Amino acid sequence: MCEYTEVTVKIPFGKKNLDAVFSVPAEFSPKRHGVILTHGAGGDMNFIHLVSLASYLASNGLLCLRFTCKGLNLVYRTKAYNAVLAYLKSSEEYKLYGVFLAGRSMGSRAAASIVRGVSENEDEFILGLITLSYPLHPPNAKGKLRDEDILLIRRPVLFVSGSADEMCEKSLMEDLIRRMKAPVKMHWVENANHGMAVKGKTTEDVMTEINKQVFLWIQETI
Repeated sequence: MCEYTEVTVKIPFGKKNLDAVFSVPAEFSPKRHGVILTHGAGGDMNFIHLVSLASYLASNGLLCLRFTCKGLNLVYRTKAYNAVLAYLKSSEEYKLYGVFLAGRSMGSRAAASIVRGVSENEDEFILGLITLSYPLHPPNAKGKLRDEDILLIRRPVLFVSGSADEMCEKSLMEDLIRRMKAPVKMHWVENANHGMAVKGKTTEDVMTEINKQVFLWIQETI
């Protein structure tokens, strides 16, 4: 584990700016890998799960950029994510070999909509997709699958979901994975709901499990 520092930045997005924070490993050098993180429909970049993951990854040498974008419009959120991606790509201070796009719940849908447009042979900067609590369907509406972007992805994907997630029926997710053409890894957090709460376990315990899974998958993928 290594030390890291946090740097607050404003990322241009249309006529406004997006609040964002870099978590920078102390021994950061050019051509490292990075991760972009964003939150779900509620909350912001300081959501405890994102802070915990960014801290863990940065402590293990990965640059993390997490950002806030409010709103329930997926198209808007996707445009904001693209603005953050473009900002990181053009950064002179934090040059990276490649980046993983990640998000929680609705944030993971925005990330997925970007990764779906990347073919196997283009834009090598985008290395893969990490989803935390991917909302495969609305609560109590298992017939309305949000799988259109996922099925078109060709880059590696990591799904981390709770086995009791009310927005991700386990059997439906496993069926989706069977139909995907991208390399996929699925990690189920036993008895966790959509918010990754598990009866009898602390948030810290759950996040330790998730953080380790994400980091190991990134290592395997790169």
